[in-house]
Amino acid sequence: MAVGATAGGTVAPTTLCCGPYAIERLRIAAFAAALGDPHPAYTDPAAARALGHPDVIAPPTYLAALAGHAEDQLLRRQPASVTVEGAVHRAQTLRHARPAHAGDTLHATVHLTATTLAGRPLLTLDCEFRDEAGARVATTTSSLLCPAAAPRPARRPLDTTESDHP
Repeated sequence: MAVGATAGGTVAPTTLCCGPYAIERLRIAAFAAALGDPHPAYTDPAAARALGHPDVIAPPTYLAALAGHAEDQLLRRQPASVTVEGAVHRAQTLRHARPAHAGDTLHATVHLTATTLAGRPLLTLDCEFRDEAGARVATTTSSLLCPAAAPRPARRPLDTTESDHP
């Protein structure tokens, strides 16, 4: 069954708007600490202002965590035949128009495209973040290689004598 199609004839969305995501100083600081990145622009408003920002900025990968949330919301709305259980996260890119700042309220629009690779579903999720004025802040793209729809044939034993010995 294709992405977006369901057995009952309804159509699952391939695009979903998510948010709002409030960008907060404490969450930015916790994320930067988890990364081990001591840059003062992530925790000190004066340091961020000295660099020309209105408030502390989020590390570039901060939006990848928010994108994951939006992607999960869209994937949960897909038919049961579209499964990401056992999927391999192939790649992720982030393209920033500007840093996310504390005080921003962002909205995400995530779009799902499905193709195949080596007979397996390949899902591409594009997630665009915009601020309250509608200006683009960043876009992330994730690629997931899902398990094959049909199970692989059973492997034949290497020992064709059917003995009990290894």
